[in-house]
Amino acid sequence: MSNSIHVEYFALFREQAGRADETVETNAANPGQLYAELVEKHGLTLEPQRLKVAVNDAFVGWEAALADGDRVVFIPPVAGG
Repeated sequence: MSNSIHVEYFALFREQAGRADETVETNAANPGQLYAELVEKHGLTLEPQRLKVAVNDAFVGWEAALADGDRVVFIPPVAGG
């Protein structure tokens, strides 16, 4: 069963995806599977272990279950100065 997931892109991911956000139809059961799909779709370059993931404004693990209508953000590392 396919879920409609809203993905928001920040920093490097916004550049790589060419957009700030999108809604994707996916069979991904968790953020790890969704990220793998987005790597294929947009050529995202960061390794998952370098990222944090949030679903519906809460940090979650890569194996957390996704549900129809969820909002997912993959958060790249932030460089400070």
